[in-house]
Amino acid sequence: MAAGPRVLNVNVGVLGHIDSGKTALARALSTTGSTAAFDRAPQSRARGITLDLGFSCLRTALPPQLGPGPGELQFTLVDCPGHASLIRTIIGGAQIIDLMMLVIDVTKGMQTQSAECLVIGQIACQKMVVVLNKIDLLPEGKRQSAIEKMTKKMQKTLENTKFCGCPIVAVAAKPGGPEAPESENPLGVSELIEVLKSQAYLPSRDPSGHFLMAVDHCFSIKGQGTVMTGTILSGSVSLGDNVEIPALKVTKKVKSMQMFHTPVTYAMQGDRVGICVTQFDPKLLERGLICTPESLHTIHAAIISLKKIQYFRGALQTKAKFHITVGHETVMGRVMFFSPAPADFNEEVKENTFDFDKDYLYQEVYLSKDSNSSENKENDQAGEVQLPSQQWALLEFEKPVTCPKLCLVIGSKLDTDIHANTCRLAFHGVLLQGMEDKNYMETFLPKLKVYKLKHKEGQVERVMDDYSVIGRSLFKKETNIQIFVGLKVKLSTGEDGIIDGGFGQSGKFKIRIPDGLKPETKTLLTTASKKKSKAGKGDATKEDESSKNDSVQPVTISLMFKRYVFDTHKKMIQS
Repeated sequence: MAAGPRVLNVNVGVLGHIDSGKTALARALSTTGSTAAFDRAPQSRARGITLDLGFSCLRTALPPQLGPGPGELQFTLVDCPGHASLIRTIIGGAQIIDLMMLVIDVTKGMQTQSAECLVIGQIACQKMVVVLNKIDLLPEGKRQSAIEKMTKKMQKTLENTKFCGCPIVAVAAKPGGPEAPESENPLGVSELIEVLKSQAYLPSRDPSGHFLMAVDHCFSIKGQGTVMTGTILSGSVSLGDNVEIPALKVTKKVKSMQMFHTPVTYAMQGDRVGICVTQFDPKLLERGLICTPESLHTIHAAIISLKKIQYFRGALQTKAKFHITVGHETVMGRVMFFSPAPADFNEEVKENTFDFDKDYLYQEVYLSKDSNSSENKENDQAGEVQLPSQQWALLEFEKPVTCPKLCLVIGSKLDTDIHANTCRLAFHGVLLQGMEDKNYMETFLPKLKVYKLKHKEGQVERVMDDYSVIGRSLFKKETNIQIFVGLKVKLSTGEDGIIDGGFGQSGKFKIRIPDGLKPETKTLLTTASKKKSKAGKGDATKEDESSKNDSVQPVTISLMFKRYVFDTHKKMIQS
């Protein structure tokens, strides 16, 4: 790397509700802190290779906790724009946002999107600073008490999150609002810079693994080539390496690179860098990913492990559609939830792996304390609802997505009204297995052993002999009973039976009882049929009366089996 002062880059995501003053804050920070930041290299400015486009940065001396020796700390401020793209931007950059600033309008407090930003922060980020902005709007006499009140409120909100106890700083990024003259100095911004410095840490960066970079700007320079600037999400890149632009299906060689206006020969995860390659039309790649050739895969469906986001109201239903953000893309996708088979509910699951040899239980809804399936209600009365230690979903995308393996996935309902006071982020997870084959339904899904438990009930109509009975009401008239022959059933009186075949035309069937009927069952069934035939001889009113007095419980037949959702032969399986 080129010699010169050591520059440590820390990426700060600036998040907050629309109109909370994020952009004004980013501007105030970079101008207050930019004594050295911007026009360091006029010649590179003139040539148009600048790395802080769409981003802004602030440079300051390296604080002592980050190591001895001279050097500079650079904060790259990632100002995350309006909402729909907020999710895309942040999740795309989740791996490299080291510190998050949550900007709150002090006159309004937490708003819907502030809560969503908090959720994203918890998923994607380790450290946070809360900035109460627009304190200039509070009347001076009451300002201090209003700030204290809001600070207490925010501390309470953050109590049950991983950001409990994080610093809260009050500022006015642009006193007097957007119309005010530039001479108005921001309030509290230099204090905020000190807090950011105190929170800065040496991010753990890993140069190994495939190179992946999120490009946020692309332009061409005459006679040089096309420059892509962005942040390296994983791996590293050197001069002369080949990089793939998956969206354009082309591979290009790295001709030159710059970091902080300085030519370099190497860059790694977390670095902001400009990479120059041979000419292609920059309009084709405004934003996107570039990577080690062949390292990204394009998938049509995926298996993910997931957790519901606690602020999302309502159940997560199988077959529902969500906006799925994966890698740098957001597409519509349909979900199907499943959990371990009940016997394995409490088994600890190995992280980031999926076992195709196991059986999984299909779920109509994602199981959570508030999912109100009738089974859960029954268990609930008996005590605590049993929840599995891990659940999964099959995601089927409406159009294929290109993403790295094991990437973060977020499911949301972005079509919910932006003004509705509700969190639109529904679940987050990790992509464990992508399906690259377009015909994954035939080639891949049959390997996925998700089953439904089927339970059918019928009644014994009459006894044939000591070892067989006739049953009814288990099948519809048009059912092909042949496919059920050989399946085991249980009588409510305790005997085990086997379906032997159909009986007549109306959906009745014969059951063989290998160990024979118990004498008391036989008695029960013969009294019931005698009563019936007696009642049949009288008129209708007598029949009604006789059925009223008939305290004999019918003997029920219970058939239980498993059927795998993706089994093309629809086999019925009994353990």
